[in-house]
Amino acid sequence: MNAGVAGIVVHGSNGKAVHLSREDRSAMIRCAADTIYQEGHETRMPLIVGCGAQSTRETIQLCRDAFKSGVSHALVLLPSYCGDLITDEKVVQYFHAVADASLIPVVIYNFPTAAAGRDLSSDTILHIAKHPNIVGVKLTCGNTGKLARVADKAPAGFFAAGGSADFILQGQVVGANGMITGLANIAPRTCVRIMQLAAEGKVAEATRLQAVVARGDWIAFQTGFVGGKAAIGYFEHK
Repeated sequence: MNAGVAGIVVHGSNGKAVHLSREDRSAMIRCAADTIYQEGHETRMPLIVGCGAQSTRETIQLCRDAFKSGVSHALVLLPSYCGDLITDEKVVQYFHAVADASLIPVVIYNFPTAAAGRDLSSDTILHIAKHPNIVGVKLTCGNTGKLARVADKAPAGFFAAGGSADFILQGQVVGANGMITGLANIAPRTCVRIMQLAAEGKVAEATRLQAVVARGDWIAFQTGFVGGKAAIGYFEHK
């Protein structure tokens, strides 16, 4: 939090939410919320929580649990069990049904690897984004063209974010509002610095740092969340 990050995500793809009971998920959320608010920030830092599940009913329930635990936003991944049998129309209906029932704003999570390979198109995302309670998207698909289209055409105030440290700088170039990345758990200051340099027009320095971060992100990708947690433990004692 002291590294300059703008928010915290719990139960993302690097978390263990899929292996936790509903009660354990809520307990972890409350722990994160208590930690954030004990820091005494004058501005309440966003706490975004993964609430995706394999049914509309369970996703809505997780969103409501998150609200009760003090969460500001729900990060919702597309159900994956039926894969491509879910048409684009059904995808839109799913997100809109969740947003209708959720007491907190919803952020779309597009991560094909975690959704049976299903990759939402920019057209589908923009259709989903018409709902007033859907306020952003995290694109872990790595498609900067899609990110550019969404950032350009989404409703005013819509948060369009990349989902990997591989393309922080590239995302800034095409209009992203930010980045939600697991590597920020390990190197938050460097990730933030790339965005600062891009905003200041210091492209050469930002490019150099982006290359360093991309190498680190590739190692994190190869080792998965196990490697990420090991790295956090290692640097925590440095």
